[in-house]
Amino acid sequence: MLLKDFRPDELHEQRFRVDFEYPVVFGRSVFALDDPTLRWAVARREPERRHPVFVVLDQGLAEARPTLASDLERYVAAHSDALELRARPFVLPGGEAAKNDPRLVQALLDAYVAARLDRQAAVLVVGGGAVLDAAGYGASLVHRGVRVVRLPSTVLAQCDGGVGVKTGVNGDSTKNLFGTFAPPHAVINDLELLRTLPLRDARAGMAEAVKVALIRDAEFFAWIEANADALGRADAEPLGALVRRCAALHLAHIASGGDPFEMGSARPLDYGHWAAHKLEVLSRHDLRHGEAVAIGMLLDARYAERVGMLPATELERLGALLSRLGLPTYHPALGEKLGERLAVLAGLEDFREHLGGVLSVTLLERIGRGREVTALDDGVVAAAIAWLAERGASA
Repeated sequence: MLLKDFRPDELHEQRFRVDFEYPVVFGRSVFALDDPTLRWAVARREPERRHPVFVVLDQGLAEARPTLASDLERYVAAHSDALELRARPFVLPGGEAAKNDPRLVQALLDAYVAARLDRQAAVLVVGGGAVLDAAGYGASLVHRGVRVVRLPSTVLAQCDGGVGVKTGVNGDSTKNLFGTFAPPHAVINDLELLRTLPLRDARAGMAEAVKVALIRDAEFFAWIEANADALGRADAEPLGALVRRCAALHLAHIASGGDPFEMGSARPLDYGHWAAHKLEVLSRHDLRHGEAVAIGMLLDARYAERVGMLPATELERLGALLSRLGLPTYHPALGEKLGERLAVLAGLEDFREHLGGVLSVTLLERIGRGREVTALDDGVVAAAIAWLAERGASA
């Protein structure tokens, strides 16, 4: 008997629906004592209660803003009728260090337990995407999920990962091997937090805005082109506008894309990421995530142009924009080999495994429109990498 013909004798098909909602708000200086945004974000569902709060801080941000921990403590004290700080802020190393060491996740879990967090408590995470991922992953395991309020502190996190529904840490040399889908309780994009961000990190975050524009919004891509010089300097006004538009596009995809928890195989928001994730590891994290994404996007765009899918003029626009934004378009790790095969090609296998055994990679048909493909030719990928190397050498 074929499986499709099988019918069990008794079947009760359980089905239920759960609606998720969380606010993403924009502000400036939300730690000011008279600003109600943070208080509201924590206590909005039960404003009559006093909510335990546990703070996780990005070490790099804490060093760049030495008063941040005390600012948070003063804020909670000023709103003590609604908020209760359960422990001193927990400082977590920023960048991939937060996601690479399982001892850090265990230390976070131990700290959450020691603080006696309950399901009305909130873990307030202030930092870059890696810290948000690691702290959120730990919080999603305590009591099957403690509320998380995110304050992303980088362009990358405010544009992309900080407003999404995923957590994760790395394992077995694989990006985000362990993780959960855990929508946040609230997200606050405080544009003031971007003020102390190093220029390299600000530029790296812009790669995710370019990505979502490439696959979703040609008009936004043209806006980035028109403002590329100011964005390359991380000027505050255009940077804030970029963050808002990119976050809105990301949220729209989660809400209307039909697959917020990625049960299927199509993942257009991971354009350029099959190579980027592997390239981060191969570069020993010399590359920022956004820098690796920039290279991965140009690699995939060159591939699409080589197979006749993408016009050459569109490829040229992307390459020129990435350069104007100060983003890299090549790294020597792309040329590393594992035996006779380019090591970066193992990223396709990682991607396939992550997607449940069926490969689905987004390629560009034109700026603003992508197409899913189920296979990439190793030879064409190798030729595209050679083109990137030649282009980088002549830059």
